[in-house]
Amino acid sequence: MSELTCLPAREMAQLICRKEVSPVDLVEAHLTRIEKLNPKVNAFVQVDAKRARQQARAAEQAVMIGDPLGPLHGVPISLKSSIAVAGLRYEAGTRLRAGCIASQDAVLVSRLKAAGAIVLGVTNTPELLMAWETDNLLYGRTNNPWDLSRTSGGSSGGESAAIASRCSAGGVGSDGGGSIRVPAHFTGICGLKPTPGRIPATGHFPESVGPFALLGVVGPMARTITDLKILFEVMQGLDYGDTSAAPVPVSWPKPEDLKNVRIAYFEDDGRTPVTPETRVAIQTAAKALQEAGFHVEPFRPDGLEDARQLWWKFFGIAGGMLLGPMTKGHENELSPILKEFLSWAAAEPVHTGESLLDSWIQRDILRAKIFRQMRDYPVLLCPVASIPAFRHGEREWQIDGKTVQYLDAWSYTEWFNLLGTPAVAVPIGKSSDGLPIGVQISAVPWQEELVLSVAEIVEKECGGWRAPPMPD
Repeated sequence: MSELTCLPAREMAQLICRKEVSPVDLVEAHLTRIEKLNPKVNAFVQVDAKRARQQARAAEQAVMIGDPLGPLHGVPISLKSSIAVAGLRYEAGTRLRAGCIASQDAVLVSRLKAAGAIVLGVTNTPELLMAWETDNLLYGRTNNPWDLSRTSGGSSGGESAAIASRCSAGGVGSDGGGSIRVPAHFTGICGLKPTPGRIPATGHFPESVGPFALLGVVGPMARTITDLKILFEVMQGLDYGDTSAAPVPVSWPKPEDLKNVRIAYFEDDGRTPVTPETRVAIQTAAKALQEAGFHVEPFRPDGLEDARQLWWKFFGIAGGMLLGPMTKGHENELSPILKEFLSWAAAEPVHTGESLLDSWIQRDILRAKIFRQMRDYPVLLCPVASIPAFRHGEREWQIDGKTVQYLDAWSYTEWFNLLGTPAVAVPIGKSSDGLPIGVQISAVPWQEELVLSVAEIVEKECGGWRAPPMPD
């Protein structure tokens, strides 16, 4: 039974379609694995076993009578608990929403279900999603399947741990500053941060409005790029509940056109050093793309440090202003990592109307500047983070004789939230401690199909997902 949980989501759906695997057996294999491993990794905050079994029986009946089947028919998935799934917990890791149950599905959840996916449950997050690790006072800490003494990342850390440990075939996270890509990198899976509006964020809490609409998105997470592509196709599409929505049709590049794309790569940003193994991962990916026929050159866009600083003005300062009224008077109910984030935000002056307007204008000017540079290099290859998964509670690291602070280690993902560009994390190598290391591939807005296609080639050439050392 455990062998079924090793399969990619696409293969699960194909085997079900050919009547070689039963949706009932597939769901049961995942539920058995969750029962065995969730006490160790603490990925799920709620498992909906009864309804999953009901849906599996209905999925099997559909196969037997010859009903039309969707691309995810019978595939067991999970979702971050900041995304509304009717009847399941919708708490976003905070006591301030303890017991909150979603009354209806988010748009993307409805689309996944219509494609045949079966929801196993919802997964853990840091409180109100404000951390690159997952821990809260409601459900506690999520551990990394590769090493339980380390974090699986945040804020989609429960989701990444569930998928990496084969408790779920794939799922959905959200990302305002690396919250899909950093957990994917930490646990050795794949994750896509799309352009805002490409996949509807309708039904996510906190809502993707105001400054968060510029940065925050929802996106797929899975063990393979092929599965990301399927999840992306199912979830994408116009929905006016998302303030960034745009009618962008799916268009996969032809192989002959893909090879004409010029790719730039850089091993570090010139400010925050990366581990030697991270450099090797970038070099390995760049070489693989060269050998696959791409034109690949070392190049680092000018303006990345400005992007990091502007990102904090929206995510940190404006985010603190938005969360302040929600948390005021409830300080004793807040988790330590949320208090830490709020203290960082409070250390700087709050926005005035003038400062927020200036930040917005500077963002648009910077986007134009960087996009002009990307005319020559439409695809960028770079690190996801400066380090692999860190030990619970760590806040600084020594790299090349320099101290890297907590907020600086993830600047490699934050640029692309500020710029509003798609970016995908794909596993490439391992650290000296045997931990996964991913690389990040980005392009100009609305080019999800391009970054996924390039990432798929990197994955194929470099080996892709490897199972963590969890028991079967």
